[in-house]
Amino acid sequence: MPDPTFLTKSILIVEDEEIIRDTLAEFLSGEGFEVGTASTVAEALKLVRERDFDIGICDVQLPDGDGVQLLRRLHRLNPGMFVLIISAYATVENTVEAFTAGAFDYLIKPVVFDELTNRLKRLFSFQNLYLENQRLRKDLDRRGGFEQIIGSSRVLQDTLNTIRKVAATNSNVLLVGETGTGKELFAREIHMAGPHKEEKFLAVNCGTRPPEVLEAQLFGVEDGQPGIFRTAGNGTVFLDEIAQLPLGTQSELLRAIEYGEIMPAGASETVKVTARIIAATSRDLMREVQEGQFAEDLFYRMDGVKIRIPPLRERLDDIPELVEYFMSRHSETMGKRVTGATSETIRTLMAAHWKGNVRQLDNAIERAVMMCEVDEIQPQDLPPDLLGLGTSLPDTDDLRSALRHYERLHITRVLKQCPDKKEAAKRLKLGLSSLYRKIEELKIEL
Repeated sequence: MPDPTFLTKSILIVEDEEIIRDTLAEFLSGEGFEVGTASTVAEALKLVRERDFDIGICDVQLPDGDGVQLLRRLHRLNPGMFVLIISAYATVENTVEAFTAGAFDYLIKPVVFDELTNRLKRLFSFQNLYLENQRLRKDLDRRGGFEQIIGSSRVLQDTLNTIRKVAATNSNVLLVGETGTGKELFAREIHMAGPHKEEKFLAVNCGTRPPEVLEAQLFGVEDGQPGIFRTAGNGTVFLDEIAQLPLGTQSELLRAIEYGEIMPAGASETVKVTARIIAATSRDLMREVQEGQFAEDLFYRMDGVKIRIPPLRERLDDIPELVEYFMSRHSETMGKRVTGATSETIRTLMAAHWKGNVRQLDNAIERAVMMCEVDEIQPQDLPPDLLGLGTSLPDTDDLRSALRHYERLHITRVLKQCPDKKEAAKRLKLGLSSLYRKIEELKIEL
């Protein structure tokens, strides 16, 4: 009967002697492993590029290369893959070379199955510790940098690099981005990466209160409440949706930025303030200025250090990490054991339009965890309206094919939103002739 420890584990056997290769494959399959086989270095590398294996069992002597050299290349392709080296002629030199290259263990032919089983149990025990250690290191790295911002896409990392530089200066900052992109989260991380992270971070939404109440909350009242600016001290005041700030209040905010002082309601003298201001908006502030809804002086004061928060559709590579994070959080809150999402679910999520950005994804995963009846989220667990937002990516491991499919979806969506091809090319950052060529290559119907 297969050992439960081995179920769902995968092993790649690289052995040029057919009888040994087939015997090992038959035995390991009977033990519950998923088994792949290769007789050459070239075949082994092809298989590892196509899928991940937990374990490799490699002969030292292969027709087209050396097993130890193959081991080094396997580690470059899949650092989490553990390798056992097997050889009929063990020497101190080649044993040392194998371990130096990163082999976990060394077996002598003929392989004794009981010994192999024991070595594999020991290997999996060590591998579990290794993976847990990697997870803890990742958590520590996150805590040492931007703790709550999940993702490793290039566009997100570029944004975080900009934030690191800006945060250290203690300058006022304007965050622009669509609704649901997490602007307050980024503002908190700027505060925590700044020189006064031990001070208060106080947030206020500029569009949720009457003007007189908002001004009292921000600037305080003589002989009454001190107001957010004074309470924050050397900390940070976060003004969400600053475009909705009443014009009269905007002039008071401009005084706080230019002169570092405010006038509490009912007071006859100004009060000095030192808080950093981080503002955020989902609107086009320049258009608001042109329409007379936003003070031009305040706009230029805030627009000096501006950071654009990317929408989720520009950082689709972050979706698997975000799903894992939200799934873990909601599972714990609900007391459910949901440990993953199927490949089809991830493909569906990566093909959606995400008009509500990360907030919408969070809500979708919360609903999916609630509806999930097994330990993996299925597509049918997702919100019904989400399933109609996009077309699933193709069920293929061919990266070029998947990218081509997504490229077609993306260009088609932009063209639907913007029928003027010259403007569409500008939005896509393509030349007009390049856009026409893409339309023809990808067979996009207009």
